Amino acid sequence: MVVAHGAGAGQKSQFMVRTAEGLARRDVAAATFDFPYMAEGRKIPDRPPVLEATWRAALERARTEFRGLPLFIGGKSMGGRIASQVAARRNVGALAGLVFLGYPLHPPANPAQRRDQHLPDIAEPVLFVQGSRDTFGTAGEIRDLLPRLSRATLHEITGGDHSFKGSAQQRASRGGPDPTLDGILDVVTTWMKSVVRARDGA
Repeated sequence: MVVAHGAGAGQKSQFMVRTAEGLARRDVAAATFDFPYMAEGRKIPDRPPVLEATWRAALERARTEFRGLPLFIGGKSMGGRIASQVAARRNVGALAGLVFLGYPLHPPANPAQRRDQHLPDIAEPVLFVQGSRDTFGTAGEIRDLLPRLSRATLHEITGGDHSFKGSAQQRASRGGPDPTLDGILDVVTTWMKSVVRARDGA
């Protein structure tokens, strides 16, 4: 799986490192990368053509490094959104599926500015992991999208925000963030393996 970072933190952030290491512990070879603006220390993301070109280059490297393995792509927030745009163009070769870790359906407080027009063009299976309190699009909003998407699955993080953290009350009552990233990665890897089994007719 190739995992792209969100708009505000690069591949060396705690979330990205824990995600890559967690996938590896679950027998999923993982790769991450930085978009140019992040590598250069700029705060404003590159324009969409640059972001998409960077994703395509990462895919080409992955096809060499992971030759012969089913290839999944996705990422946190913006990284997943750009992966979805690349996949929707259907010109990057075979993909096994996509994983969105907090899909940014719209900007906070602006639900009319949707980022879902291209999603029905994705041919591959898709997994959304979405918090029920995500200000970029709640799990309920994602659920409303599913009838338009041919092969999409939603895993809702009850009480989770855009970073999958619960409310302060939930964290206090359960002794920390809930659910943990480890639990999310269990869901992701189980889904990935089910997609591969279905593809291979197992």
